Amino acid sequence: MTKKTLYIREKTIFDGIFTKYFLKFIFTLWFKLAGWKLHKIAPEGAGVAIAAPHTSNWDFIYALGAAILQDVKIYFSVKESLCRVPLLGAWMMYLGAIPINRTSQGLGQVQLIKQFIESQKLNRVFFLFTPEGTRGAVTKWRTGFYHVAQECNLPIFLAKVDYAIKEAGVFHTFRVTQDKNRDIEEIQAAYSSVQGKHLKDQYPSFSGALPKISTTEKQIIKILYYCKGFTTASEIANKANLTIIEQTMFDYLINVGLLEQEKTDNYVKASYQLTLAGRGCFLHLSPNA
Repeated sequence: MTKKTLYIREKTIFDGIFTKYFLKFIFTLWFKLAGWKLHKIAPEGAGVAIAAPHTSNWDFIYALGAAILQDVKIYFSVKESLCRVPLLGAWMMYLGAIPINRTSQGLGQVQLIKQFIESQKLNRVFFLFTPEGTRGAVTKWRTGFYHVAQECNLPIFLAKVDYAIKEAGVFHTFRVTQDKNRDIEEIQAAYSSVQGKHLKDQYPSFSGALPKISTTEKQIIKILYYCKGFTTASEIANKANLTIIEQTMFDYLINVGLLEQEKTDNYVKASYQLTLAGRGCFLHLSPNA
């Protein structure tokens, strides 16, 4: 007998009164007592959300709390075989499971998500991935999330659970480019300043919190993010609508590793570009790229 094809469930626990009222109250109280806060406002529409670093089961609890408090609906991928287990499967689908069948006859992850997007009017729907794939130490990310975002033409929502500042939520909406390796490096650079619960297990390694920078220094970083190659101080000042930018600002950004100065064999030029860390920093400064 041919098995009935499983699709993404439209109504989940996130649509019920239990979540809307009871769980929202519980998480509001919990965040307040524990000293946690939400990161601004969740982005609208549908997107592929990645949550990192992932070093503890508590990560999911805080991420779930942030989602419920901001009226975000979460879907996550699991093996289709689990979704067919009596009772357990129905419960997992109700929680938001995406049933993945990796056989040649099954519907793939991209196809399921595409069909779901086309059939629904989506508002704050996150297809959640953990690129580390495990709570333990890893040396690279799984990049399936990038493939899904690319094939489904969805943005990537960069979500965090930062134990240093006790903050959870999406800090940037990232649009993929034609350079996958560069995109992944940039995203990882942003996560290197997010502190997980267990530092020894997080990847990329924690490099420290973002340095404190002034409003003008933030402008410099934002301008250079969109510039190709090295840019002179006067060009940056013009783009920032400033008469002049103090050299001490450039020096400071170089010292904290966000900026680099152009060098030749004979001398150092007065032109600058962002380092990879600087590009990662930008993702925290702007909701969109």
